[in-house]
Amino acid sequence: MTAAGAGPGALLVIGDVVTDVVAVHPEPLAPATDTAARIRTLPGGAGANVACWAARTGAADVRLLARVGTESAQWHEQALLDAGVRPRLLVDPVEPTGTVVALVGKDAERTFLTDSGAALRLSPDDWAPELLDGVAHLHLSGYLFFADSSRELAQVALAAARARGVPVSVDPASAGFLLTLGTRRFLDAAAGACVLLPNEDEARLLAGLPEPAGAARAAAVLSERVPLVVVTRGPAGALVAQGGRVTAEVAAEPVRAVDSTGAGDAFTGGFLAARLTGADPQEAARAGCRAAALAVTRLGGRP
Repeated sequence: MTAAGAGPGALLVIGDVVTDVVAVHPEPLAPATDTAARIRTLPGGAGANVACWAARTGAADVRLLARVGTESAQWHEQALLDAGVRPRLLVDPVEPTGTVVALVGKDAERTFLTDSGAALRLSPDDWAPELLDGVAHLHLSGYLFFADSSRELAQVALAAARARGVPVSVDPASAGFLLTLGTRRFLDAAAGACVLLPNEDEARLLAGLPEPAGAARAAAVLSERVPLVVVTRGPAGALVAQGGRVTAEVAAEPVRAVDSTGAGDAFTGGFLAARLTGADPQEAARAGCRAAALAVTRLGGRP
């Protein structure tokens, strides 16, 4: 990503900023009555989380384009600045900031209830060519692809980056939303990206493979379409695939997980920060695993 002897350029992330309401419940949910939980309201959003983790793990210049509501714009902007991210937050006059309710069980796995709000109201009108000035890599949050206007913005940004020779990565973001949109539509919209960062479920869906198929097979299939594919596998680590074959398997860092919210975003942020400083894909995947291990030891998706 970076020419030998040159300093790393900026990372531009386009994606979502949301308010996370994280509820950790050690016991199973009890229908029609109370379940004790530890509940926190935190800044989140896949795109914003990636940007924050990239800044936390060594990227010197991280920028974020996103849309928020008026009610929490200042809070989110300050949280991003505090994390070392340079935000360009567009304030939506109609919709509030997106909200995600994350239900986290005893096993630290999470279930999301998502109201995208202003996040997916980004549009091509929000794009400006100068956003790519000084940028060495563009990352697109997959959530952008699940609404018409934000998908159009993603495609405009992707085309502009390619015209400048700026590499582009995409995180598919949500197996559930992929099923609704359709995998072919997603892959067509993301055509031209040089890095794809799915989790196991997303990789199988995008590769058109049945559920019993392994992540390695899915990664290999996808790498025939996208030059570099990195599949995250939670506690099993990550796979790197190029040219139709798996080229590396990276182990996860052993930790005691508290909340898996944002682990994939942390991996992506760590991976991209490492790539910007010249790491090869396997080294970058190790950096991603280190960031993900740190992420799961705390509540929420941010550093």
